[in-house]
Amino acid sequence: MAVLLSVNVGRLQPNANRRSHRFTGIDKRPTADAVEVRAPGGKLDGPPQAGGAPMGSGLVGDAIGDHSHHGGDEQAVYAYAREELDDWEQRLGRSLRNGMFGENLTTRGLVVSDAVIGERWRIGDVVLQVTGPRIPCGTFRDHMAETGWLKTFAVTARSGAYLTVVAPGTVRAGDEVMVVHRPNHDVTSRLAFRALTRERELLPELLAAGDDLPDELREMAEAGDTYHLS
Repeated sequence: MAVLLSVNVGRLQPNANRRSHRFTGIDKRPTADAVEVRAPGGKLDGPPQAGGAPMGSGLVGDAIGDHSHHGGDEQAVYAYAREELDDWEQRLGRSLRNGMFGENLTTRGLVVSDAVIGERWRIGDVVLQVTGPRIPCGTFRDHMAETGWLKTFAVTARSGAYLTVVAPGTVRAGDEVMVVHRPNHDVTSRLAFRALTRERELLPELLAAGDDLPDELREMAEAGDTYHLS
């Protein structure tokens, strides 16, 4: 049985990456409370939160600093597997708490990076759908404080997965994570990450996901575009 080990939310803090936004919510911490999950709207045009900025995150109370590149309906929730964090602990020789990678949901019993795009999870009364991989940014690099972190992260293609909110509700640590739908294609979050970063020749394979592939990823696959990790 897959389970939600922790629900992690972040508050705005000064960003160590001075080339990006002044504040970031990447340093997420587990909460024992039930957390409301809902569709946040577009990155820049969703309904406002306290202070007037778009909500960005799909979790109520979870802050996002860079609304132009993070959050929005297709990146409403970010999930990462505890098993993959455990492997990173061995590789890096350091402890990594739940939420350290900026994930909202830390799971056990589900290899999140191998989730199929379009796959649906039920957690409590919430239904989420996998939309694609997390592409690491300069804020993540500086948050981790590991030399060459972006390339190190990219080589493993253990990207975790972004999810959109299909049905709103609440989640809390200890909830079961049930895969209630899995498409019949083989386009996983890991495959999409590889294609969009280091292996451009894989881009045409992403189109096999059909309507499950978000518009942004489809456009990149059709144009042969990839992300530059620096």
